[in-house]
Amino acid sequence: MVLLCVTASHKTASFDMLERLSRTPDDVAPNLLRIAPCVQGAVVLSTCNRFEAYIEVDEPVTAAGAVGVEAVLEAIEQAAGIPASELDGAYVVHSGRRVAEHLFAVASGLESVVPGEGEIAGQVRRALKTAHEEGTASPDLERLFQRASQAQRKVKNVTAIGRAGRSLVRLALELADSRIADWSAERVLLVGTGAYAAVTLATLRERGATNISVHSPSGRAELFAKKHDITAVAEADYARVATGSSLLITCTNAAEEPVLGPQHLQAPAAPVAGGCPMGAPSAASQLVIDLGMPRNVDPAVANLEGIALLDLDTIRLHAPLEELQATDAARSVVREAADTFNLVGDQQSVTPAVVAFRSHMFALLEREIERARRRGDADGKIEEALRHLGGVLTHAPTARAHELAADGRADEFIAALDTVYGLSIDEADAAASDIA
Repeated sequence: MVLLCVTASHKTASFDMLERLSRTPDDVAPNLLRIAPCVQGAVVLSTCNRFEAYIEVDEPVTAAGAVGVEAVLEAIEQAAGIPASELDGAYVVHSGRRVAEHLFAVASGLESVVPGEGEIAGQVRRALKTAHEEGTASPDLERLFQRASQAQRKVKNVTAIGRAGRSLVRLALELADSRIADWSAERVLLVGTGAYAAVTLATLRERGATNISVHSPSGRAELFAKKHDITAVAEADYARVATGSSLLITCTNAAEEPVLGPQHLQAPAAPVAGGCPMGAPSAASQLVIDLGMPRNVDPAVANLEGIALLDLDTIRLHAPLEELQATDAARSVVREAADTFNLVGDQQSVTPAVVAFRSHMFALLEREIERARRRGDADGKIEEALRHLGGVLTHAPTARAHELAADGRADEFIAALDTVYGLSIDEADAAASDIA
């Protein structure tokens, strides 16, 4: 059995594609099991910023990837009408031991737009619940998602990752305080409409900012503005409003290229109601804060007269805050939890083979003990010696099997059983079932 994860997220796919995937019906997981009989289990995690299919494939490692990915793409096409060709380059595949670390990181908010956001943990739990209801969760996937929730709780309890996103915004605005006398007088342009933008908007309002507009490179400004009661800026007005704003904050992942450059800050100022100009900022009066990952602002902006640029690198230099260093600690917790998950899984994978080996050896032993009894082992000394010998002979191979499993080499022990004793993996499984 091989675990696979096919994932499309804000790191790999456009927001338009993620929006289409988020509307995918709930029957993707059942379709996966129907399309490919080798798929033994499936759990689908679908949010506004990611679509992930976790599957267990009963195929050799060399074939599992291709078979599993093909099944996922076909299930998506059937459910959402998105051809596989349109998904090219929009997803990545994790397999084997990497699956646990990825899911644990996702559940802990380490792969989110805003690091440490808590909503994803509930979405991971609901994904498993849905799989239960649909009957698509295999035992290994069940264990994987349960351990993901445990890892998330530990990350939350022992690190400050949950405060990282808010602290980053707060620190950036604290650094801006030295340049801003009255936040209510600032003309603020927010570029971005994701979770980070919502955090930024809330922090701006806490400081007293009221004149706030929003622009979205992905065309979501109207919806965001309506939800938060601010002004939306269309693409045609973007440069003029940017030039007339005294504070610009970018925090979008919607584009690979910078969304703010010199060409946006050298246009005529945007007018306001009454026909009076909004007023181009006076010299050295514009502050640009780039919270984008990757960066949203062309570094050349810093060379423009009257403009100061504050980016993440600069912000972090001023950040002795515990929570801004929390990502590394959270990653360590996730890796440790994933290593434990994989170790337990490896040990379980070799257990049927170990049971088959010991059953085979002790069956031989019992036959020899019976022969000894027929020959007159009245005091049981021969039986005692044979049982001791059986324990000695099985101890080292059993210990070695678990060592190999811990190194991800359980297949070598299974192959050795077949070569030396003629015990196939099927026989090992059957023996394990008998013992259970």
